[in-house]
This record gives sequence, C-alpha cells and structure tokens, in this order.
Amino acid sequence: MAVRSPTVNIMIRAAEKAARRLKRDFGEIEQLQVSRKGPADFVSNADLASERTLREELLHARPDYGFMAEESAGNEIVGDGIHRFIVDPLDGTTNFLHGIPHFAISIALEREGELVAGVIYDPIKDEAFWAERGAGAFMNDRRLRVAGRTELSEALIATGTPFLGHGSQDHYLPILARLMPMTAGIRRYGSAALDLAYVAAGRFDGFFEYNLNAWDVAAGILLVKEAGGFVTSLGSKNPALTAGEILAANDRLHGRLLKIIMDR
Repeated sequence: MAVRSPTVNIMIRAAEKAARRLKRDFGEIEQLQVSRKGPADFVSNADLASERTLREELLHARPDYGFMAEESAGNEIVGDGIHRFIVDPLDGTTNFLHGIPHFAISIALEREGELVAGVIYDPIKDEAFWAERGAGAFMNDRRLRVAGRTELSEALIATGTPFLGHGSQDHYLPILARLMPMTAGIRRYGSAALDLAYVAAGRFDGFFEYNLNAWDVAAGILLVKEAGGFVTSLGSKNPALTAGEILAANDRLHGRLLKIIMDR
C-alpha cells in the first residue's frame, strides 16, 4: 500500500474535486462557452472553472504557497517565495472539446526551485499518477517503473506535433522521418502530461516535444524521474522545466533517441 504525504493527499483531493466538474462538462460539450487564445488554442469555461477550483482548494490548504497556472499565466501568486504550485487545469483541451476522452489535470509542487511532488489525474479513467521526490512514483496504489526495453525497434514513442500557429513542420518532419523506420511506432495523443505519465508507467518507452510550458511538464518530469527514467531538454542547456522542450525515456534509450532527434 503506497503511503501518500499530507501534501500529495491535498493535491489529489483538489484534482478529484476539479475533475467532477470537468466530467460533467465533458458530457455537455455542445453547451460550453469556448474562446480562442491563439490560432488553434482554445479556452473554455471548463478550463477556467477547473483552475478556479484548484486554486481555491490548494491555497485553502496551503495559503502561503505560490500558484502558477496556464489560464492565469502572467498573474502568478508569489506566496512565500519558497513553495509554488504549478498547475495545468485541463491538459488536452482540444481533445476535450472534440469529445475525445483523453485529458488530465496536472499539479506539481516546487520547493526552492526543485520539484518535490506531482499529480496527474485522468478523470475519465480515474487514474491518479503521483510522485514525491525520493519516494517513488505510483498510479493509484501501484508502484511505477519505466519500461525496460533496450531496443528502439521495440520502443513505442510519444510526441506532440506542430499545429496551426505552433512549431515548425520543416524542423519536425525530418525528425519523424528518422525515427519512424527505427521504432515500433509513434503516437500523438494530445496531452503532454499524460504522455509523461505513460512513460513513467511503462506504457510508452519515450516522449519528446517542443513548444511546451512549465505547467505542461512539471508533474510529469518528477513522475518519470521517480519511476527510474531520464528527463532532459533537447538542444537547450536549460532544464526541461524551463527549456520549452523535453525528452523522457529510460537510461538505455534516452541517449540514442537524443542523437536521432538532434541528428548527430
């Protein structure tokens, strides 16, 4: 039986409470109010309600902590300057708005710049992926380990592809052309948080993506590391949390994937 700290319990309870509204809204998608953030970026009242619930629940329990979230980016709550929740209230909004049941709530806790706890909750499958620094990674009560595959020919790799207004096809398509003949398959599911959780769970053998934000990856980074995996940026010298790009895999595949992606 996995033992969760009081802080992780608070994070999971907050995610579950926000998820109840998301599941209800998912069943009534046609009635949602939706607006555009960018050329192909959408925000709905479901995103906003989820973020509001998470902020209220997390800061009620930890009123001195900072809070940074996707929909209120630019209006971060600084708090004590030591602790900060990093939140994506609905990762996979496009899936959500198209009726595809693959989306998640992502919550990470940072202490003095270090990720110390993370929760990724899939409301549809009722799967709570969680991790604490030094204590391992879990899905509900089951301990997680990254997959042990050592051959790229057996590896299933997840990614996020460029879309309207985001990313460069000229940069990305050659990467796919190099990877596709060498792997068992490439998957693009539309939720970076769940892609990372699936790497931690051994469902995917690796994941890479560009044009990401901290709230997309914060909880997932800790999950993969605590499940025995490696997480880095791609070409950047900055850590994956702030680089806007990420590669996650086990120790046997990470270096080879990095060389192929970077074509060196």
